[in-house]
Order: sequence, then C-alpha cells, then structure tokens
Amino acid sequence: MDNLKKVQADYLKLLKERAKTSRVYTRHQLTGLALADILGDPKHKSLYMRLSKIYDNNEMLRLAKNLAERKDIENKGAYFMRMLKASDIRKLEEK
Repeated sequence: MDNLKKVQADYLKLLKERAKTSRVYTRHQLTGLALADILGDPKHKSLYMRLSKIYDNNEMLRLAKNLAERKDIENKGAYFMRMLKASDIRKLEEK
C-alpha cells in the first residue's frame, strides 16, 4: 500500500511539472501568450488567444507594446481591450 501512495505522489509531482511547461501548437496560441506577457495579464491568456484568431496579430502586438511602454496605465489588459474595441484593427473576416 505504501508503494501505491509513493507512485501516486510521484505521478502528481510529474503532472505539476508538466503543467508548468508551455505547449504551443499554433500561431494564435503563441500570439495570445505573447499578448498576455506583454500586458502582464496571465490570467486572461485564453482570451488573448481567442482574439488573435479574429484580429490581425501584428496590429494587436503593436498596440500591446505601445500600451506596455506607458507607465501611467494601471490595468493594461483592460485598457488594451478598450483600445482594441475603439481602434481600426479590422477583423480577419472583413479583409
């Protein structure tokens, strides 16, 4: 029985270590992770991944880098969303 508990503990440790590594398979995932990193908003990385499927990735990255340079913005993720809505970044379907 002790062997089983040791195996379970080792397996759980392995799963925790695997969860820390990133597995990026497509371009929109990479862009979403980059946006989350630039904006300092890792909680919403899946949102940024979904947005990068819809909007032009280069324009979104440019906007995020512009906002990241500004020191007076407290919540860069929320401000990014507001600017994305108001900006001229076109959806891919419209192009």
